[in-house]
Order: sequence, then C-alpha cells, then structure tokens
Amino acid sequence: MAASQQVQQVHQDPSEAMIDTRRWAWLPPVGSAGYYGLLGAIGMLVLGPLGGVTAAFMNFSIGFYVGGQVLAGILGSVVTFGYGSEGKHGANYIQTTAASVAGMMAMSTLIQAMTWMGMPQPPAWQLVTYMLCIGMMAAGIGMLYTPILVERMQLVFPSGLAVANILRALTDPVLLRQSVSRLFGGMAAGLAGGLAGAKIAALGAIELSTSTFGAGLIVGARVGIPAIAGGLAFWALAPYFISIGWLKDGEPFRKIAFLIALGMILGAAVIDMSLIMWRAVARLRDPGERTVVPEEQRTGPRASLPRLLSWVAVWTVATVVAGVQFFNEPVHYMLIAVALVYVFAIVNGISLGLTDSNPISSAFVVTVLLLAAIGLKDPVLGLMAASVVFISSSVAGDMQQDRSTGWRLGTNRTIQFRFQVAGILLGAVLAVAIAHLFMSAYPVLKLDQTVMSAEQVPAQWTSAMTYKFVGVLSTLTEPKPFQTTAILIGMAIGLVTEVLRKLIKSNAVYRRFVARGKLGFSVDFCLDALILPSPYASSFGGFVNLPTSAWFAAGGVVSSLINTLKPKPKAGEQDLPEDMSSTSLVGGGLIAGDALAALGLGLAGLMALV
Repeated sequence: MAASQQVQQVHQDPSEAMIDTRRWAWLPPVGSAGYYGLLGAIGMLVLGPLGGVTAAFMNFSIGFYVGGQVLAGILGSVVTFGYGSEGKHGANYIQTTAASVAGMMAMSTLIQAMTWMGMPQPPAWQLVTYMLCIGMMAAGIGMLYTPILVERMQLVFPSGLAVANILRALTDPVLLRQSVSRLFGGMAAGLAGGLAGAKIAALGAIELSTSTFGAGLIVGARVGIPAIAGGLAFWALAPYFISIGWLKDGEPFRKIAFLIALGMILGAAVIDMSLIMWRAVARLRDPGERTVVPEEQRTGPRASLPRLLSWVAVWTVATVVAGVQFFNEPVHYMLIAVALVYVFAIVNGISLGLTDSNPISSAFVVTVLLLAAIGLKDPVLGLMAASVVFISSSVAGDMQQDRSTGWRLGTNRTIQFRFQVAGILLGAVLAVAIAHLFMSAYPVLKLDQTVMSAEQVPAQWTSAMTYKFVGVLSTLTEPKPFQTTAILIGMAIGLVTEVLRKLIKSNAVYRRFVARGKLGFSVDFCLDALILPSPYASSFGGFVNLPTSAWFAAGGVVSSLINTLKPKPKAGEQDLPEDMSSTSLVGGGLIAGDALAALGLGLAGLMALV
C-alpha cells in the first residue's frame, strides 16, 4: 500500500527467486497467507497487547512508557527462528505490528485527561474512530519522511539499530558467534541496571538509566557531549529565566528549555529540508537521472508514491471530518493541527533518530500554545485538537524507527507498512478499552490531580503525562506570550548554527584538512562536540533532566574512546559489519535489557494491584 518514492518496474530474474530457508517443513512457506497470518497473530494478539498493557500502566503510574520495538524484536526473532536467515524479516514485521499496538495503547492517557477535565465521555466508537483516523494518517506521513530521515540523512535511530543488530545476530549463526558475548552481555547489564535503579535508592537518586547510556554508546561523543553541554547551559540559565518571569522558583529548567529546544530542532530542520528539496528538484531536472530499484523491492510489492500520497490525503480528510463531527472542533483548528503534524513528524523524527528520544508531550504542549495564540480558550477543544499532534508524533516516530530497522535489514517497505497499519487498527480499539479498564478498576485515576495538594496526590498513580496535558490546558485563559518568544529564540539559534555548520563542512579546504591526519580529525571533533555542535544534539539537554543528559554523554564518550583507540583488525580477520560495532552491540543490549526490566517491573506492579 505504501512507499516512499516512485520506482521503475524491473522484471525479477528467475535466479533471484527466494530461497526456502525453513528449518522445519511444517512452518508456512515465506510469503504465503499462512506465513503472514502467523506473524500478524503473534504481533497483534500476543506481543502487542503485552507491551500495550505495560505501556498503559507506566503512563498511568509514572507518566512515561518504554517503546515496544526492542522487546518485540527479541521475542519475535524467537518465533521466526525456524525460518533461518529469512527470519529477520518476519521478526521485523512482528515487532512493527506489536510496537504499533503498544504505542496506540499508550495513548490511553488522553482519555484520562478528558476525565480529569470533566469532559462528557463520547461514545467509545467515536473515540476509536478518531484515534484510528489519526494513526492511519500519521503512519503515512511517517513513511513519507523515511527517505529523508532514514535513507538520505541516515540518522542512527539507536533503538532501531539495536533491533536490527539483534535480528541479524539471532538469525545468522556466523554473526551470532561473533556478537553473542557483547549483545547478551549488554542485555544482562541493562536488565540488572534497570532493576537495580528501581529498587536501590542510591541508584535512583542519580537517575541511573542503562538504556540512555546504551543510546550514547550507539551515537558516540559527537552527539553525547553536545547533549550534556546543552543541558548545562539551560541549567545555568535557570536563575536568569526566573528573574525575567519565564520560570518560578523551584520549577525545573525543562519547563521553559523544552520550548527553546524544539525551536532549535525546527530551525535546523528548515535548513536541512531546504537543501534536500533543492537537490530533489535538481535531480528531477536531469533527464538522464535513473532511479534504481532497491533490492528490498525485487521480491515483494513495488513502491508507489501516488498510492502513499492518496493514503495520506484520504486519512487526513477523515481526521478533520471526525474531529469536526464528533467533538465540534472548528475546522480551522483541525487544519492547523494537521499542518503541525507535518512539522513535528520531521522535528520529532530527527530527535528520535539522533538521541532515541521522541518528545511527543512537548509537541502536545506547543500545539496548545500555538492554538492559544490564535484565540483558543476552550480546554476541551484544545485537548482534542492537540491529540492529533500527540498521537501522530508517536505513530510517525514509530514508523520511522521501524523503517530504519527495515532499511538496514533490506525488509520490504510496503509489507512493513501494512503490518504497521494492522497494529494501529487493533491498537486504537485497545487504547479506549484499556483506559476504561484501568479507570474502572482504580477510580483514583479519575481524580484531577492538578487541583490536589501534594499530600492528596496518590503515590502509586502520579500520571505525570496527564498532569502535564491538563496543566497546560488549564492555562488557556492566561496566555503567556514569552512561550512563543522562547520557541522563536530557539529557531533562530538552530537556523544560524546549522547555516554556519553547513558552510564550514562544505568548504573544500576544510574537508581536505580534516582528511589529512589526526590534527584535522581532532579539530573536526571539537567543532562537532564543543565549538559549534549540531542543534539536533544539543537540544536534547532541554528535554530531559541533567542526569539523563549526563548518562547519554557518558555513553557517547566511552564509545568514541573505544572506537578511536581499538586496534585495527589483523590481516585475514573477518570483522563485523560497520554498523554492528562492539559499542553498538553492547549499547543495543543495554537498551534491550532496560526494556526487559521495565516490562518486568510494570507487570509486577500491575499484578500487585490486582
């Protein structure tokens, strides 16, 4: 159904026919209806709901959730082990579906926000339809951007790389032998660190995060150091922000820094998107330019840009109509929300691709602020309009991250898109069901914590994400112009910084100097890490607490030191693929282990309350 670009028709050579790699003959053949039915059933009916229940519990209890890609990839590869090397594609389809189901179920926090605000509950079918339309639109927009973020910019997407490494290792005996100690050693350390951080007060005090350290191992110091530098800069500016009224005493610097950080990403993205569009137009003007069919499409459905654009158009109209008809949203609010989806799908996608962090709640808050700036006063209308951006940022980010895995594995993008869509379909239904299930079982979840004193807030159910939503919506009657100013300042910083970086990096003399030896390498490293860091990297420090930035930076520094100082492979010695370095394997293992710990703690906490 979906694709990222128009491609030429190429007749498949009989020698390229798919080889049967099944270990057991009773398994459905690859490509058969039974094969896809098996993968879909595992992803939609087993792994997806499992991850979704955990994600919903984490959102209701603490206010954030762990994405399901890594866990579903590990468990999915076990299911597809019988398919040999071909199993990596099947496992990728499973994790794509499961992550879509879990991600949509995590959106149940929006229904809790409706309850806190006293909004009359609309019929369940209307909520399901609205969330389904948004999810389908966002999946198409996410796929529309993947050629830019995944293939052209080649962003890392740390969790996506972790899943790709896990699937390649578990389905290839040679790679498994070479990588097993690093991958599974990292998983054990991540699991132990995740459990210890939750149970040991001293580790909780320093906000130990093995997954954040693992993401740093994957991206390196050129991204990690700017993240902590940005965090320190925002932290140091907190007294100034208080003095000008942008913060109150005792408030974390993130409350204003995230607006500047979003602006920085947006400003840099303007430059990158302009350059990409310029190059695309130049290619179209060249009559001799020929598009090569990717290998992934020689054994499956061909890509079609017109079909993808039609998909996005149909579901965009459906989203606007559903918002207007079901919730009496003014048409212009819905159109603005949809327009912002196109912005945040690229902005949040870049953040996710570089730092493994998708600031979806920040996208929600900024949407509310922008709507307030044009006259929005009704919190209920604000909630339903901003939900379009919130859900879309999550779904589009999942699509881009899943596609980064598929791109590395050579998985057919069209089939992967279909599995994403199947997961969204079930996830929209389960999101509404799980919200009502939790709030019926635990009535305390229905109480508006924004009007409670600190002593009244239930310790078990802090619902921090819902608190943020309702809190910003409650301020619609008191507009704060400085918030818009913060976004514009961030945009200016990001735009100017990215222009300077592009001018320096494109200079032929500078490129020759960098390639000449260690001095050039060192200067280039200092430019990226300290002097003129990428706004995408330094903005990370505005979204998270300072200890989180520190763990991310520590992982990046350790990774760069190891990869810089490691000896070259001996003659005749077979090395791992370039994107399966030792540090990326250990980092991926840490992310997987931390996710396993979160799953275990979430299920244990849920069972203790039943």
